[in-house]
Amino acid sequence: MGGSGPGYRAREHRAWKLAQQYYLIYREPSPTAQLGQRVAFVIQEYIHSGDVCPFGVSLRICGWNEGRPYLLRSDPSGAYFAEKATAVGKNYVNGKTFLKKRHNEDLGLKNATHTAILTLKESFEGQMTEDNIEIGICNEGGFRTLPSTEVKDPWLP
Repeated sequence: MGGSGPGYRAREHRAWKLAQQYYLIYREPSPTAQLGQRVAFVIQEYIHSGDVCPFGVSLRICGWNEGRPYLLRSDPSGAYFAEKATAVGKNYVNGKTFLKKRHNEDLGLKNATHTAILTLKESFEGQMTEDNIEIGICNEGGFRTLPSTEVKDPWLP
């Protein structure tokens, strides 16, 4: 998430509602790409109806469908894109550049976690510890956030 807290919560709430509506109708989780498209469409409707960009946040949606991971970026404009690795927030351009250099399809969980921490370290202000960062894992089992006890890296104090 990047942008204002209230704008993020509004988009997150809308995404949850869309996912729940899909589940109530089809009795299965919403495909990630379809959820991303529907969330972006809501923003586009607001913009086209009144030339207003109401939420002012960039949102990432991740999921697992058809045997592979999906990562979608939805911008404040309502545009959405599929990505393999991305960064958000202050200095996100540097983070994305760093990830493009290091990302490959064969990264294991340990190496991917290490790469994520190195990416954060590029623009982190203050001391970065396992208590002030979060790492999320999305796989065929679902999404989970690593507890701080599992966020181990030689770059952390």
